[in-house]
Amino acid sequence: MADLARLNEVIEPEAKALGFDLVRVKMMPSEAGDGGQALQIMAEDPATGQLVIDQCAALSRRVSDRIDELEEQGEVLIEGAYHLEVSSPGIDRPLTRPKDYANWAGHEAKISMVKGYDGQRTYKGDLKGLQDGRVTIVDTKAGEVSLPLEEIHSAKLVLTDALIAATQPLDTSGAEDIEEEKADD
Repeated sequence: MADLARLNEVIEPEAKALGFDLVRVKMMPSEAGDGGQALQIMAEDPATGQLVIDQCAALSRRVSDRIDELEEQGEVLIEGAYHLEVSSPGIDRPLTRPKDYANWAGHEAKISMVKGYDGQRTYKGDLKGLQDGRVTIVDTKAGEVSLPLEEIHSAKLVLTDALIAATQPLDTSGAEDIEEEKADD
């Protein structure tokens, strides 16, 4: 199993060097079905809240080079085979940093609490923000609740028309060059 804290220590400076903010580092089972792992990195350009393909590629190269360099020095960051996935967080982004709860206040979110949390496990509703280490959400069932940030297992924005309207459009340069192919029937 990979040490996510150590991976964050290695990856964050590489993202910062390119002017990006690291959103999340996560190890996941590979979707290739080969029993391997995927190192998923989500980052954003603070100016746009997203990454375009060239930015993803640049970060992927930097991180790959840095991991290779550390492995050549004898540090094994990830046991076994893995592949690297670098992406933008997307519109229905995960909320992983304290500033995410403040920046996205006013939008709908889904929050899952850690096992053993005393109370409802999942909340969905309007995110009100973060104050004194507590996230406030107006849950559709429980009403307004204040949740301890350290007890949150995962959280993400819910795709709504309001969120789409508030999100800067993705870079569409080159879209006019895309040709659709029809599948043979």
